[in-house]
Amino acid sequence: MMDLQSRLSTALDIANRGAALAREHFDRFDELKVESKGLQDFVSQADREVEQLIREALQEAFPDDGIIGEEFDDVAARNEFVWVIDPIDGTANFVSGIPHWCVVLAGTYQSRAVVAVIVDPCAGEVWTAIRGQGAMLNGRALQVSRSVSLSVGSVGVGYSKRQPVSKVVAVIDRLVNEGGVFFRSASGALMLAYVAAGRLIGYVEPHMHPWDCVAALLLIEEAGGQIQQFEPQEMLEYGGQIIAASPGVYDALHKMARECFGPPSGNTA
Repeated sequence: MMDLQSRLSTALDIANRGAALAREHFDRFDELKVESKGLQDFVSQADREVEQLIREALQEAFPDDGIIGEEFDDVAARNEFVWVIDPIDGTANFVSGIPHWCVVLAGTYQSRAVVAVIVDPCAGEVWTAIRGQGAMLNGRALQVSRSVSLSVGSVGVGYSKRQPVSKVVAVIDRLVNEGGVFFRSASGALMLAYVAAGRLIGYVEPHMHPWDCVAALLLIEEAGGQIQQFEPQEMLEYGGQIIAASPGVYDALHKMARECFGPPSGNTA
């Protein structure tokens, strides 16, 4: 395979440049032009400018690679490497002045994530991973939680408008009744990254887009966590159901989520 360390270094530089631009907009969030794409689904000119910056930099550095992004059309690959971009994950927070959002960039080879970068400029945190080489937060190796019970630690819970809200309500009800605590923010990528760092013991969502989750799922795997497996190409095309956790609670969380969410569409068990 190609030199993944070199690709990670380039991706990190590009993501940091995107994050710096996003931070400039965030510091003037009250001046942003914001559009609604649906219920609690926003896009600002910052999203578009950051994604354009990242796309142009990727195409200059890797002209044969493909690109999948949230705000613009896909670019077909002339090889087997595709980048997946979320210019600002947590836009609802971003446009409200809440400092909980990030810039996400994943590199995939033959549809599987092999490189991941997540930059949270407000917290000064940079998350990176290379498949088979571990995951890092600001240069320190990551390790998922050692919790062995859903009643010890918090579980991130995401919501997708593609699925009935009753499914999310059901999993929260089950979790709380079993002594658990749920955590919710508008950035699925950061919540998944928190699983990789052991801050959360797990995360579930009935459906996520690939740009929201592909990078962070690699972080979790490389930090010793478990994820519900999926067909990689289907995930890149359609997204899918997400269940991820530390090994000590994965089976219990997987059982609970699947009973509440139902079987994943397009995913394997």
